[in-house]
Amino acid sequence: MSGRQGGKLKPLKAPKKDKREEDEEDKAFKDRTKAEQAALKAAKDKALKGGAPGGGIKKSGKK
Repeated sequence: MSGRQGGKLKPLKAPKKDKREEDEEDKAFKDRTKAEQAALKAAKDKALKGGAPGGGIKKSGKK
């Protein structure tokens, strides 16, 4: 009865998954999603810099 018997056992390592080959459809999907992410990032950057015209609702000094 050694001291290492109690407690949690380490999980066994999962076998490595085989790399599957990408076909044209997978490559096109990755390219499309990458382009969408780039366009979204560009739009966010422009919005943060105040690129939208008008500047929102302006409040008057009257009550």
